[in-house]
Amino acid sequence: MASNSALVGTYNRAPIAFERGEGAWLVAETGERYLDFGAGIAVNGLGHAHPHLVEALTTQAQKIWHTSNLFQIPQGERLGQRLVDATFADVAFFANSGAEANEAAIKMARKYHAAGGHPERYRIITFEGAFHGRTLATIAAGGQAKYIEGFGPKVDGFDQVPVGDFDALMQAIGPETAALMIEPIQGEGGVRSIDGELLRRLRAICDDNGLLLIFDEIQTGVGRTGRFFAYEWSGVTPDIMSVAKGIGGGFPLGVCLATAEAARGLTAGTHGTTFGGNPLAMAVGNAVLDVILADGFLERVQQTALLLKQRLAALVDRHPRVFTEIRGQGLMLGLKLNVLNTDFAAAARAQKLLVIPAGDNVVRLLPPLIITEDDVAQAVERLDAAASTLEAQVRGAA
Repeated sequence: MASNSALVGTYNRAPIAFERGEGAWLVAETGERYLDFGAGIAVNGLGHAHPHLVEALTTQAQKIWHTSNLFQIPQGERLGQRLVDATFADVAFFANSGAEANEAAIKMARKYHAAGGHPERYRIITFEGAFHGRTLATIAAGGQAKYIEGFGPKVDGFDQVPVGDFDALMQAIGPETAALMIEPIQGEGGVRSIDGELLRRLRAICDDNGLLLIFDEIQTGVGRTGRFFAYEWSGVTPDIMSVAKGIGGGFPLGVCLATAEAARGLTAGTHGTTFGGNPLAMAVGNAVLDVILADGFLERVQQTALLLKQRLAALVDRHPRVFTEIRGQGLMLGLKLNVLNTDFAAAARAQKLLVIPAGDNVVRLLPPLIITEDDVAQAVERLDAAASTLEAQVRGAA
């Protein structure tokens, strides 16, 4: 970022500005075209300037933008009902972001126990490597020191255990425990998939101990893994689920979905938001579901994802000095690297391909769900070129 910028220096931005996009492609101010395999961090699930989303937004913009939740919002009633009909949930609470959806989930879990006469049950167990947002509560939930440092004291009420360590989990569960909270695939943590059997065991532990199970599907949801939500692959249903990113297709939108029982404590006045569920967001959210839930859409995502994974497997075989493994599911994939992930992301960017670094020295491939076979071929070709460039640099240094 330029030293004379008026913006707070919290972002290490790449030296590119985009002025327009279409489908899986972005056009920079210089006129250069980039293949977008980041999708705004799994947000632009239907790509850029999708005509159905553009029409929904512009049509609504000419009617009404904001009324607040002091009044009924029919578009929100419709979107909530559609989400309920397509998931485990009975009710929906709309917010503006993933962090807000997670805040609602945390508050809902605590209030559930308080409403049942157990206000002492407020602690939530999360899992090492998690990322749940950047608010004071959600950085505490994630538990990663690099996000908490300097923002102390850490918000009380969160305990972390290693993924898969059931002895540690059972020791952490006590009379103050309210819920377990987990991402079906840890995105920021390095695209680490949580095994379906592990999720099933967590469900059983919650049932046996009177705990709520919260799934954070902010990055995995809305078709990203080839099903509407990732929990469907495991056969496990949570009590509460946070959703954002892809649900708005690029428009700020989050939602906390829950069973009626889990949401029993959130009565009138207990939680709220000024902008959440506004008519603009609701119009776009409904338009996203029109596309995602259309017959055959998710099947095509699965087919494209299989093709991409096959091509990536061959790529990894060709460049063992650069890549070590492929991770993830559907169109939420990660490449574990032997070189710095930031160096690889820069090398890919030089090939006009956008990918996103993650934890555990991984780069994420999070393309729009509407990518074509040609997009896959071009992406792999550019990844190949980036890997060759880095290999040449390593040889030169040696």
